[in-house]
Amino acid sequence: MKFKTKLYLGFGFILSLFIVLLVILMMLINQLNHNMNITVQNYEYSKLATTIQASLNIYSRESKGLVANPPAKLVERLEYRKNKALDDAEHSIRTLQRLDKREESQELTTELLRLAIKLRENEADIKRLEDEGKKEEAMDRFWFDNWQIIDAMILASDELHEIQETSVGTELKRSSDTYNLALNLIIAFAIIGFLTFLFLIVLVVRSITNNLNKVTDVMTNVEFGSKESLPRIEMGTNDEIGAISTAYNEMARAIEEHTKKEKELKNIAEEQSWLQSRIAEIATMYSGIEQIEQLAQQFIMKLTPMVGASYGVFYMKEYEENEEKLVRLASYAYSSDSIGKKVFKIGEGIVGQTALENNMIHLTNIPEDYIKITSGIGEAAPKSILTIPAAYEGEVLAVIELASFESFSSMEQLLIKEVTGNIGINIKSISRHNQVKKLLLESQALTEELQTQSEELHLQQEELRQVNEQLEQQYEQSEEKTRELEETKKVLEEQAQQLKLSSKYKSEFLANMSHELRTPLNSLLILAQILSENGERNLTLKQIEYAKTIFSSGNDLLHLINDILDLAKVEAGKMEIHFEEVKLGEIKSFVESQFTHIAKQKNIEFIIQIDSDLPGIIWTDQHRLQQILKNLLSNAFKFTEEGTVTFIIERKSKGLGESNHFLDSAEDIYAFSVKDTGVGISPEHQTAIFEAFNQLDGTTSRKYGGTGLGLSISKEIAELLEGSIEVESEKGKGTTFTLYIPNKEYRKKNRNYGVLQEVAVGSLVESYRSVESVDTKLLAEDENEYLTETFEEIDDSKELLRGKKILVVDDDMRNIFAITTALEIHDVEVVFAENGKEGIERLTEHPDVDLILMDIMMPEMDGLQAIRAIRQMEDYEDMPIIVLTAKAMKDDRVQCIEAGASDYISKPVNLDQLFSLMWVWLYR
Repeated sequence: MKFKTKLYLGFGFILSLFIVLLVILMMLINQLNHNMNITVQNYEYSKLATTIQASLNIYSRESKGLVANPPAKLVERLEYRKNKALDDAEHSIRTLQRLDKREESQELTTELLRLAIKLRENEADIKRLEDEGKKEEAMDRFWFDNWQIIDAMILASDELHEIQETSVGTELKRSSDTYNLALNLIIAFAIIGFLTFLFLIVLVVRSITNNLNKVTDVMTNVEFGSKESLPRIEMGTNDEIGAISTAYNEMARAIEEHTKKEKELKNIAEEQSWLQSRIAEIATMYSGIEQIEQLAQQFIMKLTPMVGASYGVFYMKEYEENEEKLVRLASYAYSSDSIGKKVFKIGEGIVGQTALENNMIHLTNIPEDYIKITSGIGEAAPKSILTIPAAYEGEVLAVIELASFESFSSMEQLLIKEVTGNIGINIKSISRHNQVKKLLLESQALTEELQTQSEELHLQQEELRQVNEQLEQQYEQSEEKTRELEETKKVLEEQAQQLKLSSKYKSEFLANMSHELRTPLNSLLILAQILSENGERNLTLKQIEYAKTIFSSGNDLLHLINDILDLAKVEAGKMEIHFEEVKLGEIKSFVESQFTHIAKQKNIEFIIQIDSDLPGIIWTDQHRLQQILKNLLSNAFKFTEEGTVTFIIERKSKGLGESNHFLDSAEDIYAFSVKDTGVGISPEHQTAIFEAFNQLDGTTSRKYGGTGLGLSISKEIAELLEGSIEVESEKGKGTTFTLYIPNKEYRKKNRNYGVLQEVAVGSLVESYRSVESVDTKLLAEDENEYLTETFEEIDDSKELLRGKKILVVDDDMRNIFAITTALEIHDVEVVFAENGKEGIERLTEHPDVDLILMDIMMPEMDGLQAIRAIRQMEDYEDMPIIVLTAKAMKDDRVQCIEAGASDYISKPVNLDQLFSLMWVWLYR
């Protein structure tokens, strides 16, 4: 069997394996796609089940609201919401019944429809009893019959929702199992393919090697001139090696005939006979050699004794870093590494000069200490050294250096030139992976036989045909790989789209959570603050303390919400940083105002130190810097029972060794250090404390509270400020947190504050020029904080709001009630509306409204639409509109101002800020 046939069979088997793998993978992908379609379908069923739950809860809530004797103007709205909720529930039930044909789902939806019909019948009976004046009997029917039906429907809807959620989870697990199976099959087939390929390679190489060894054994054992007949190569195969064996046998026959003729030609010079025999002997040595190193070693070992030399070195030209060098590759009788050099550049020494000139150099009269040729009984210096280039088509490929105790004769030099010329050809042949063919053709060329030249052309054509076949196979494999890559690309694109959709859901979830949590907190904090102030003086001290506790707990919950939102903004890369001039004196004042009273309460010494050589102004984000310092100092006071807390501001030189590359390149670095004598942190916890929701003591019996978000957010904000936070601590001896931030000349950002802020401050100064505490500086990012501090010094703000008419637009009755209660304490007349459209109607009914408090997220017409509509009304172009909204995500403030709002406060509302801002816009 020929090599070509063996390769066809081997690669055909491998190709079959890949085809089988492709078919199996296509089946698994189809199955995976089917599972995902079922998962999406079950997800839609789950959404319908959730809608049923939500509608039943709304129906339950509005039904209770109607029973609670609400104001007459709310009865119609509550009745509408209740009926709409029941209609939505029935619609979702029927839709789910039509889509989900599973038996258990059909049973539950049928039961829910039956209960819904029964609930409507019971509602009609209750309505009839109320119309007949039997209210007590109607209430009994509501609380016993009606509520029993509602509980049964809620229980059935919960069970239905659980069934849908379980189905989604089951299908997701099937998809995961299918994916894992596909991955395992890919790995298994890859291993099988690799092992098969390796087996075929070993099989073919062994087959070729065994046949070549037979040829080599015969050729290397040939002794020309010693026998009248040469050995023959016995080869029973019909492959390419068999053809070589036939050719060799023909050559051997020709040599035998030549030997006979040689004996007949006694006039031929003995020197020529010796030369030709040595050339032939060297030529036959090349057969079977596949490596340059092997060729060099055999050549130098053969040639050196053949020409009477006692020392020989073979230098091969190689490329190192784009430079040609001659490297020692083989030697004969080489005695020591300390003698001579291993590497020569072209033109360096006699060896390099030989390569440069492409000419033989013969040295005589060698000094005694030049080189020693050693044997077992002694050593002596050579008498003659010869360096010969081995070239191919004018290019020097190697240099041979020989040393002898005797001078080289002209016949020996001629032999060396001949064989070195041939060695260049063989070096080139080996480098082109054609050694055996080239050696055979060269040996035939020496005999000047036309048959050898013809055979050479035949072998070259065969080689080209094999190369062409290999290229075709490689092309087919590359096409297969291209198709696999395209399929992988499609899968990756689908996964990227899913990640993008997941990120969108996360952003929407954060925005909705912000609104849904802040909305109830708004009414809770406002009413708790009103109760704690005890304006009517009708509460006991204990009740006031209860109200203050509620207010404090609500504020803690608000801080937790803000921390979670801050952390989400940082992770999403959406937190804004505004660099500006920050006065260190303001930082000191901020720290003192925030923590001096805490130090007094805990009887802890609070020390503030600022280096005297500081310039007083740095470029950074003041709000974020204060946020980090507040977190660090809060932790210091929380974990310190006695001793001191020290706050230090100092300037560090460049090159502190921080890993942050911004600090490495900064001219100056400011260090804000917070030292305490508290409990300290063990080394194994010093890295974990910067992780989100991780605390120093995370057990259920922990002594200190907290969410574990403060340090995590501070670390992320510090990196946004192009700085870092480091901690040094020892258990039981205290902790030092150091914030490093660079002081660079940043481009001024957000320096042009809105016209609104300038008008607000200008109006404030113009109205109260006698108040010396008013500072006309530009407001910081949160101007409400500055306004609150300013109006804390105005005593009688109640008088400033007396008699004013305020329109409150909010879809949450709890917020309306809380805001109305707070305003009525200040003798303010309140008009309210539950959406933007109704708010515009109330405004036209009450043209004497002085100011509008507007919510954003409302049904039918939201706050932004309502503001734009009011601004288009000629009589209300300058009407003060203050936005009060729980929607506190990125860019919400800018959107409100662009829509036409006068100012913006996020819920939960601080009443002091609200009253101060109202005063500014009422008296601007």
